[in-house]
Amino acid sequence: MLLSLVYFVVRSLLSALAPLRRSDLEREAELLVLRHQVKVLSRRARRPLFRRRDRILFAAASRVLPRSRWKAFVVSPRTLVRWHRELVRRKWTYRRRGPGRPGLDPETVELITRLARQNPRWGYPRIRGELLKLGITVSATAIRTVLRRHRLGPAPRRMGPSWSEFLRSQAHAILALDFFTVETAWLRTLYVLFAIELGSRRVLVLGVTRNPDSAWVTQQARNLAVGERLRDIRFLIRDRDAKFSVPFDEVLRTEGVRVIRTPIQAPKANAFAERWVRTVRRECLDHLLILSQRHLERVLREYAPHYNGNRPHRGLALAVPEPSEAEAETNGAVRRRDRLGGLIHEYYREAA
Repeated sequence: MLLSLVYFVVRSLLSALAPLRRSDLEREAELLVLRHQVKVLSRRARRPLFRRRDRILFAAASRVLPRSRWKAFVVSPRTLVRWHRELVRRKWTYRRRGPGRPGLDPETVELITRLARQNPRWGYPRIRGELLKLGITVSATAIRTVLRRHRLGPAPRRMGPSWSEFLRSQAHAILALDFFTVETAWLRTLYVLFAIELGSRRVLVLGVTRNPDSAWVTQQARNLAVGERLRDIRFLIRDRDAKFSVPFDEVLRTEGVRVIRTPIQAPKANAFAERWVRTVRRECLDHLLILSQRHLERVLREYAPHYNGNRPHRGLALAVPEPSEAEAETNGAVRRRDRLGGLIHEYYREAA
């Protein structure tokens, strides 16, 4: 009943303003509603979030309305004045460039580092001259600063090729040697010595033993030197395992092969051998129970010809290390050949 009476009084007051123009009455009613909504919103405990455009609008409006009318704002007069001071401060603030010359363009920096990495024998003046040919003017001092920032030393310290560059440039004349172990079904450890030609990716399984002492490893080096297996080999990469003794290295030196030992704890230096170990485990040994040394030798004698003659290699553009004449057939029917009891399948075309 009381709310109905209040509503009746408010409506009567609004009706008393009827003599005014209709547009003025609507505007005044709208202002009344908006002011009341502001008071309702100000009762919330949570502080409202103002965007930058809201602050600009309120600050600009505060310069138009008299101070006595600032109660219409949601924020306090102190906040409005602070916002206005911030706008004035930003008006007179501009970005200043730091001392010194302006920095180089990121594309130029990337080009300098690329030239230094791809040409390790180029010094700062040589790189600067190459940039001048391309229409880019950079001082030698700026080039030195860029290279130091990217941890690239001067030319004399960058003369030596990296391991990856060395392996790619000399792959046809490098033989990588390494061991890997196989656990039998009776938990006995067998050691496999193998070699891989980096240029052709051809693998040679040199021997399997339970006791890879210095005498056994040296004998495998002699067996490797028999025939023409080392005819085109100039370098042999091996790790620092104690099983590779001085007599082992001497056998290879007599054949004109230079032995290169990999750095300590650097498996990437012998990455081709490590990759073959991963392949033979994943494709063959992880799926078999090896019973004895003779069993392992028979399995590797079966897998090595498959790896060399029938398995495509990504490093050879999906070719095989030892392509056969049968692969040239393109008209015969496709047949399948099983190896290792059907663990590995080989496909070939039957001669027409």
